[in-house]
Amino acid sequence: MKIGVVGCGALGSFYGAKLWQAGHDVHFLLRSDYDAVRAHGVQIESEDGNFTARPQAARTGEEIGVCDVVLIGLKTTANSAFAELLPPLVDGRTAVLTLQNGLGNEEAMAKLFSTEQILGGLCFVCLNRIRPGLVRHLGHGFIVIGEFGRPPLPRTQTLAEMFQQAGVKCSVSEDLGRAHWEKLVWNVPFNGLGVAGLAGIDAMATGVVPRQITRRDCLATDELLGDPQWTEFVRGLMLEVIHAAGKLGHSLPDTLADKMIERTRTMGDYRASTLIDFERGQPLELESLFLEPLRQAEQAGARVPLLKKLCVVLTELDRRRAAAGSNA
Repeated sequence: MKIGVVGCGALGSFYGAKLWQAGHDVHFLLRSDYDAVRAHGVQIESEDGNFTARPQAARTGEEIGVCDVVLIGLKTTANSAFAELLPPLVDGRTAVLTLQNGLGNEEAMAKLFSTEQILGGLCFVCLNRIRPGLVRHLGHGFIVIGEFGRPPLPRTQTLAEMFQQAGVKCSVSEDLGRAHWEKLVWNVPFNGLGVAGLAGIDAMATGVVPRQITRRDCLATDELLGDPQWTEFVRGLMLEVIHAAGKLGHSLPDTLADKMIERTRTMGDYRASTLIDFERGQPLELESLFLEPLRQAEQAGARVPLLKKLCVVLTELDRRRAAAGSNA
């Protein structure tokens, strides 16, 4: 297949490199990493074995042209660029698969393309982009994919097999909406509290961010789970997300919270992507990961007080980040 990858950070680079290794015609749409990837390829450091992929590097979609499959690995803060980046890669037969976090991404693409072309994917993987063209794979890698707004089709299984043949475990979801909420059970606490830890326990308990924040580092997974108070916030947020999912018709068991917590303990000091973005002065994925889930939860009548406080804290921290950047 001819595969275009849009958003070549840790996620897009890793899965694009795996597909290249499996023999597909892979094209990366690049900005800041263009020179590094063109000169040296994409280096993957992994517990499964290191390798270097050499996909085609392009600065514009016109250089790539129409693809069979387009993988979207952009941060959701860049969704406003869909209309500029994607049309040169897509015609009526192209499958567009977003691997982005949170809610609302498929809906954003549906404003540009037929809903029949759109799929969503959820990635359960520990990755960090170390520098341009270098991605460190720390563990996992499993993908769940599904059709937007309808049950799986034969092409859904074909795409799953494409990943499987590239050495990536991949399953097909009968209900993409439910799968998104299941992923939020992990993403909301570990991405959100990791950053909110800058403001402290009291801020998370009250929703009030102190005027002065002295702690510099966000909280990795082992720090959140190594402190009983933070662990209770993790579990409480997980149960609220599970409750909200149920109100929206996506039944998830309460036991999922403790299963995810125990699974996360095996990751060590993993730093979720939102933490790294924030420490680098980049915008938080507020809308897709936190604000849209809160809106949907409240509209469904779910009681989510911790999620609401978390959104207040993160919105204020992101506002301060943006203000500091504009004054630099």
